[in-house]
Amino acid sequence: MQRMPMIERENISGDLEVFYDSVTALLGRVPRFYRTIASAPWLAMCFLPINATAQRQWPGTRISGRVKELVVIKTSHVNGCDYCYAHNTALGAAAGITHDEVIEMSSDDYLDSKTLSDAEKAAIRWAEAMTRNTAGRDDALFAELKEHFSDGEIIEISMVCAMFNMINRLTDSLGVPIEEQAEIDLIKPSLHLDPAKIKDYVTWMAGFWPDADFESLNRQAAEAAARPAEAAE
Repeated sequence: MQRMPMIERENISGDLEVFYDSVTALLGRVPRFYRTIASAPWLAMCFLPINATAQRQWPGTRISGRVKELVVIKTSHVNGCDYCYAHNTALGAAAGITHDEVIEMSSDDYLDSKTLSDAEKAAIRWAEAMTRNTAGRDDALFAELKEHFSDGEIIEISMVCAMFNMINRLTDSLGVPIEEQAEIDLIKPSLHLDPAKIKDYVTWMAGFWPDADFESLNRQAAEAAARPAEAAE
C-alpha cells in the first residue's frame, strides 16, 4: 500500500525540475522511488550520484554491470522487495542476465547453474549472506570470494548489496508502487554510465553549497507533494 505521496514532474519547476532531468540522464527515467524520496529533496539529491556510480557500469568501477545486477537481483529477492526485483530484472536483462538465470537465482539452483561462472556464483552467495547478515561470520565464503575478486572489487560488490538492502527497505516500508512494465523498461539504456553526466550533476549541485536556501527547497517539495498530478496546469 502506497504510504507516501509522489512528486510528479508536472508539479515542479526550478531546481527540482533540474534534479528530475538529472535523474533521467543518469538512471533512464524518474522512477517512483525518486518521486517518493524527493519529499526530502536534499537527501535525494545527495543520494543520486551514489546510486548511479555504485550500480552502473563505468570506467571508475571494476565490476561489470552483469555482476552488479546479479547481486542486486539476489539481494532484492532475499528481501522480498517486488519493486526492486522488477526494476533490476529489467536492467539485468540489459546486462545479459537471462530469464532462466533469474529463475535460478530465485532459488538455490544457481549453485548448479551451467551458465553462471564460479565468480558470479560467489558474488551471489556473498550478496545473500550479507542480506541475511551472516557474511561477517562466514570466513569460508569470504575466502572463496577472495579467490575471484580483488579487495577493491569486493568493496564494490558489498557496497552495491548494502545500498540495495537500504533501497529495498525504503521502497517496502514506504509502499512505493511498481510502475507499468513499459516504464520499468526505460531503465535498460542506463546500464552504462557516462562519467561526463556525473560531472555535470555534481558540478551543478556543488553550486548550492554552502549558502543554499535549504528551507526554500524543502518547502517547494512539500507543496509539490501535496498537489495531485491532475491538478497541474
